[in-house]
Amino acid sequence: MAGRLEGKVAAITGASSGFGMAAAHLFVAEGCKVVLGDIQQDKGEALAAQLSNSAVFVNCNVTSEDDIANLVDTAVKHFGKLDIMYNNAGIVGAVGPIATTPANEWSATLDILLNGVFYGMKHAARVMKPQKSGSIISMASTAGIMGGLGPHAYAAAKHAVVGLTKNVGAELCRSGIRVNAIAPAGMATAMVANVSTGDADAIEETKKILADASPLIGRPGLAEDVAQAALWLGSDESGYTNGHTLTTDAGFTTGATANEPAFAEYQPMFREAGRKGL
Repeated sequence: MAGRLEGKVAAITGASSGFGMAAAHLFVAEGCKVVLGDIQQDKGEALAAQLSNSAVFVNCNVTSEDDIANLVDTAVKHFGKLDIMYNNAGIVGAVGPIATTPANEWSATLDILLNGVFYGMKHAARVMKPQKSGSIISMASTAGIMGGLGPHAYAAAKHAVVGLTKNVGAELCRSGIRVNAIAPAGMATAMVANVSTGDADAIEETKKILADASPLIGRPGLAEDVAQAALWLGSDESGYTNGHTLTTDAGFTTGATANEPAFAEYQPMFREAGRKGL
């Protein structure tokens, strides 16, 4: 089914690479106009040129509220409205034990991963409330649902995004605005490649690593999987979904692993005092 975002306008932060770039391509293919926000100027301008008249690039640092406000205002000025705000920009951030995590690295990580989402929600709401419609999508993570999956600052920020999504969704639904999040596992992006291999360009090697560990045997998670989730949340197909965090993790957060589950083989039922069978 083509044209799932026909006539809609989206703003995407962190749009020059990874999930943001995949979403930009998919959104435009489905009829959307996009405003691409990123600090990677050359990559962003190149992407906008690829997408032709359907896209415009804006230099946007998500730690600056003024930059986010400008991103949103550009969507309205250039394309007439804003239907989808995709708060995608992210980094790994501060890494290490809690006892040695530098305070300035902690703060800088939350500034990007949490404050940037807050600014995006705030300024999207500013223009969406008068039009009585809109979809706000933010990047959470499986590290925002479970413990032990990411560095402390990253996990704290992503848990906060999940909570903020619920709270803001409870407010803005009265204005016809839906607020949801996406929680991916490790996906084959440059950021994960850099963590996994030390080389941000080693995407194919990262796919093999992820495929071996995936609950869906041989199937790595891809940037396009997250883009498809964003497409659904941005489209009218998810019109009754609000305050939700949608996982793209092959079931990992619900207990699926690459190994056989416990009690995978039949045995007579276990009863009291070590007895078995009916």
